[in-house]
Amino acid sequence: MKKSFAFLILISFICLSRGSSYAAISPTPSINQQLLDEIASKTAQLNLVEKKGITGTVTDASDTQITLTDINGNTRFIDVDELTKFSSPSSNSFGISDITKGETLGVLGLYNKQSRRILAREVDEITPFPKVIYGAISSVDKTNFEITVVKESGQKIVAEVENITNTYSYSTGITSKSGFSKIIPPVTVIAIGSPDKQDPNKIIALRIILFPDIQINQNINLSAQNSPSIIPSTGSGKKLTPIVH
Repeated sequence: MKKSFAFLILISFICLSRGSSYAAISPTPSINQQLLDEIASKTAQLNLVEKKGITGTVTDASDTQITLTDINGNTRFIDVDELTKFSSPSSNSFGISDITKGETLGVLGLYNKQSRRILAREVDEITPFPKVIYGAISSVDKTNFEITVVKESGQKIVAEVENITNTYSYSTGITSKSGFSKIIPPVTVIAIGSPDKQDPNKIIALRIILFPDIQINQNINLSAQNSPSIIPSTGSGKKLTPIVH
């Protein structure tokens, strides 16, 4: 009988010890709530941020921020920090101080849906998309090797002709090689080229296609007085002389 009683006391003591141990390691309600709040906060932050990539033209740049205009005309604010990586096909030391107004950048980073800002992780300098200009040639500058194209909207674009410029003429269903000396205004034209960094109304022509048989659009006013500012420069400081055919 004494042995049975002693055995029951021992079992009770073991159960009480285990119970107190479980109680010691079980989290209190306040700790549970704090943990849930932290998880909810982290989840909310993750839901606000997503990876995003954009391409745009620089309108402003500082040591910590880049402002771009994307292909849809929207203004984008890009934040940079010590983790942001910069790259350029033309330089191994390209950085935030090398970014200038008018150049085209590709940005990959973390987009915050609330602030609508992107924390850049990669910033790459890229070749800008060629511009396609359709209109009529109103004048030819034989000194600076430039032509002025008037668009239907009335905007005037200067196309700078270089050694790399290929000029063609499309007439009676046949495309033939032409040249700068054979351009006689007014004539319908399509000019394709790279935007000039210093002048939004100017391109460096890669290809010029003349259409002498196509009547000039009646909505194009060749006598308009508002002419763009002409800067006879390629942006590199060197003026090239085109091949005259």
